[in-house]
Amino acid sequence: MSLQFELPQAPSVPVVGEVARFPVRRIFCVGRNYEAHAQEMGFSADREAPIWFTKSAWATCQSGATIPYPPGTGNCHYEMEFVVAVDKPAFGIAPEAAMDVVFGYACGLDLTRRDLQTAARDKGYPWDTGKDFENAAVIGTITRKAQFGDVDGQRIRFSINGETRQDATLAELIWSVPELIADLSCLYHLAPGDLIYTGTPAGVGPIAPGDRLEGVVDGLSPLNLSIATAE
Repeated sequence: MSLQFELPQAPSVPVVGEVARFPVRRIFCVGRNYEAHAQEMGFSADREAPIWFTKSAWATCQSGATIPYPPGTGNCHYEMEFVVAVDKPAFGIAPEAAMDVVFGYACGLDLTRRDLQTAARDKGYPWDTGKDFENAAVIGTITRKAQFGDVDGQRIRFSINGETRQDATLAELIWSVPELIADLSCLYHLAPGDLIYTGTPAGVGPIAPGDRLEGVVDGLSPLNLSIATAE
């Protein structure tokens, strides 16, 4: 089969201690998965169903990068997240079996054009332009599941220019990792290369040109990102 033009190679993420990288197929994100964050955004937290949205694989941005301030916004926010990497197919899987499809975990940052998201939400429009844009899905090096161990209350933190802005634990997730995987697998045929951003704790806020961002989850490689100064 011939093509009119060639596309760049799919994005990929390094794996701790390994040469082979993890290729990114799709990115799924869950909203309002920490009670305190839901409340700071003006919503009540509940367990009716996870709130899902997606980002393109091309939104992937590797930790350590320096990126320009996102276009089209005057209020871009950080949202620190625990990311799950999937390496086996799954459809309609039960929570009890969900961890069998997990390859590993990474620190993630869901960048959000908050002004665009809020304007769209207030009109009942989709969030796409607020959530899915270049460099909007930052991710650190992946640690394999066996090396990380059980997801059991590890601390998740985020700072800007050395000042802590978010500080919580994975025990505060409203929907646990197995529950998220099981729910998502009833909506999509999960496949190797899928990433799941599991939600952000309270303390989200704006970034600015010149900021140095750092995110940490106990047991994982830290995430670092710099926002370029305006020219």
